[in-house]
Amino acid sequence: MPLGQHERAIFEEQATPLYEEIVSSGGIAVTDERIGRRGELQRAFELLVEVGLVVRSDDEAYWRAVDPAAVQARVVAPLGQQGAELIAESAHWAQAFSTLSHAWRRSPSAVGGPFAEIRGLATIGNFLASLVSDAEVELLTAQPQDRRGVKQLGEAGAREIAALKRGVKMRTLYQHAARRGTDTRKYVAAVSAAGAEVRTLDEFFNRLIVVDRRIAIIPSHEGMNAAMVISDRSMVGYLVDMFERHWERARPFTSSETSLMRDIAAEQRAMTIRMLLEGRADPAGAKRLGVSPRTYAGYVADLKNEFEVETRFQLGYEMGKRGISGRETDEPSTK
Repeated sequence: MPLGQHERAIFEEQATPLYEEIVSSGGIAVTDERIGRRGELQRAFELLVEVGLVVRSDDEAYWRAVDPAAVQARVVAPLGQQGAELIAESAHWAQAFSTLSHAWRRSPSAVGGPFAEIRGLATIGNFLASLVSDAEVELLTAQPQDRRGVKQLGEAGAREIAALKRGVKMRTLYQHAARRGTDTRKYVAAVSAAGAEVRTLDEFFNRLIVVDRRIAIIPSHEGMNAAMVISDRSMVGYLVDMFERHWERARPFTSSETSLMRDIAAEQRAMTIRMLLEGRADPAGAKRLGVSPRTYAGYVADLKNEFEVETRFQLGYEMGKRGISGRETDEPSTK
């Protein structure tokens, strides 16, 4: 009788009380009908005999109990060994399937062709995790309007640091506003220490992840709960080119030189001016700069003070009169 979960249930529910009875009474008669053929305790008794917890007396008239300590090792040790062998074998099978999964994820079939949509934040997260774990050469990421929480940043950082340790190169773009986030600064410090490059840019751009220049992920038009997976080589190449153009204009995240911070402030000022002149509402302007509506309102208030006006209409008129467009490359104008 193989020993498994079913046998253990019989052992606990029927064999144990029978054993206790045999111990307390000094034995059980061989002729006891309960343990005989078709007896109510036949299976429980046979289990006790099989594991060696009862043996025949010298006169063979009774079954007497045996010390469990002398029997336990014979039963438990083989099960433990079998469990260890099963765990080791399962690990080998997992590795074998991992190799197949790696090949599958690298093929267009994995996402249903050169363009495919995946839905659900959990599904997208798992898909990204698998892609990053498979990265061999390079990770390019653009993360505008940083809204990732501490947990997301921690999970992403752990995956990306593991990739960096494998020799994968990584470059990440944020908007300037991300420099204000404590958690983002900690994340950037961690991945930078592992070899990543992180820069920031004034203007709005959409989220983008490119792995080994062979597959790209962008948000769906429906929002963050869906994403488009692109494996078409021409389209991926186009997205990489866009990233490179943004990268060349971006500023190093880890630098805090006075001149650089002054340039960043000037770029955010210029971006705010463009948003105002284009007539964008505060929520839209804040989104473009990657800041909260309250912070954006503060930028507008600073401009009013700078140009010594009270209303936005007066501000627009004054900037128009001076020929200010927000696209100047010179130092900010002064009155």
